[in-house]
This record gives sequence, structure tokens and C-alpha cells, in this order.
Amino acid sequence: MSIGDIIEGKKQWRAHKARIKALPPDYRIVYKEMQTYLFKVGPLDLPDGPLLPGIVDFFEEGAATGRGVLELIGTDVAAFCDELVKDSRTHADALQQSIAGRSNPAEQ
Repeated sequence: MSIGDIIEGKKQWRAHKARIKALPPDYRIVYKEMQTYLFKVGPLDLPDGPLLPGIVDFFEEGAATGRGVLELIGTDVAAFCDELVKDSRTHADALQQSIAGRSNPAEQ
């Protein structure tokens, strides 16, 4: 990764954060909760992938129509996030695979 790539990535992340800041307060709160949850259990390509910008797009459209954020996603934020990443390789999958690859000393 070159210095130019790092700078471009920072510019994109700052623009992404500016879009979040422009959302209504209830949308910002839910987005932050979703982001926290997804960084813990979400897909491996989360920082560079299309998921977070896609959520912001979805929220901007919902806010533009005057709908509340919970009308869009429901009251269970974690279940909504799980549904978004159900077909993606997640951190949990990588951890389980790593653990399964180790030999169990009790079996030897």
C-alpha cells in the first residue's frame, strides 16, 4: 500500500464521516451502534467494502422520506446487521476456522 493509497483512504473515510454527521440524530445513533456491532462481528472486508457506505445511502434515503430509523430497520439492530452479513465471511467465521485448525491436546 502506497502513501497515496493511505491518503486517498483517509479522504474517503472523512467524507463518509461527514455524511454520517449530516444524518438526523436518531439515524446517527443507530448507525454508530451498527458500526460498533459490525466491527466486532461483521465481514472481514468491512473497512474497505461497500457495506458501511450502503447503510449510509439507505439511511439518507429514509431520512429524506421523513421515516424514522426504526421504521426502516426494526427494533432489533443486531438482527438487522446479522441479516446484512449473513452471506459474508465474518470475523467469527475466521476465528472458528482458526480454532478448528488447531489440534486439541486432549485428543492426543
